[in-house]
Parts: sequence; C-alpha cells; structure tokens
Amino acid sequence: MRLDVFNQLPAAEAADFLRPCVDVDRWIDALVSARPFNSFDELSSYALQDVAPFNREEIAAALAHHPRIGEQAQGSSKEADLSRGEQAGLDLDSDVTARLAAANKAYEQRFNRVFLIRAVGRSPEEILAECERRLANGEQEELLEVAEQLRQIALLRLQNAVDN
Repeated sequence: MRLDVFNQLPAAEAADFLRPCVDVDRWIDALVSARPFNSFDELSSYALQDVAPFNREEIAAALAHHPRIGEQAQGSSKEADLSRGEQAGLDLDSDVTARLAAANKAYEQRFNRVFLIRAVGRSPEEILAECERRLANGEQEELLEVAEQLRQIALLRLQNAVDN
C-alpha cells in the first residue's frame, strides 16, 4: 500500500492494516493517530522509537501470534502468512530441526514463553547460537531482547506493507 493511501484510511482500516506487523493496541493506536506521515522514514522512526518500548503485557500479547522458530505457523491469518514467509528462508534439515526444537524447549522452560527472533537474514546456526546466548539472560534483560526482536519484525513487516 502506498503511504498516502495509508494516511487516508479510516482509523479502523488503518488499525487492521497495522495489526499484522505487531499486535499491540497501544502501538497501533499511536501510529494511526500520528498520521499523516510525510515519508516511510518518518513512519518507521515513529514506530520504532516513539511508541515501541513494549511492556511485559504487550510482549505477551504480541507473542501469541508467533510460532516457535522452525515450526510452521498454523491458520490462514495475515500474521501466519507473514511468519511462514519470514521463516521460509531457513534451511532446516532434520538435524537442525531437532536442535531448534531442543533450543525452543529449553527457552520455554527458562522463560515460560516462545523464543522470538527475527528470522529474516539469519541462518539456523545463528538462530541457535542466539537462543543459547539468550538462555543466560536474566528475565529483565531477556524482556528487552524480546522487545527489540518484536521491533525488528514489526519494521520488516511495515517495510513490506507500505510502499516507500
């Protein structure tokens, strides 16, 4: 969608358009209210810096739409389609799939939530190394990392959704 079209959408339609980027009502409402944006850079800067420090509840809500890394998202929602596309570039043989499953399980046992990482542009080995590194994080440190990954995913999705 062109930015000028996004700027002119009724608020409810603009919110529906943004929701697959990251399902955080405060973030969506802030972006919808801040329109019009003069450029994609202005939109992305606002999305990342002015409204993207996500709190614990927002992170939990957003994670509900993300499958485990290495697993196919289920369903026909826009979020599921985006997730499948983002993980499509991962070269997952049976060994890597088993190692990712073990890493996901260890992470979920440690933090009681799905391991989230921006998959685009990363190899399975890099993802595994990041999961292992992040297992040493404390809860607060890891929440900051998850929030940063959500911001990166939201920006990628925004870039793919809005023509700049």
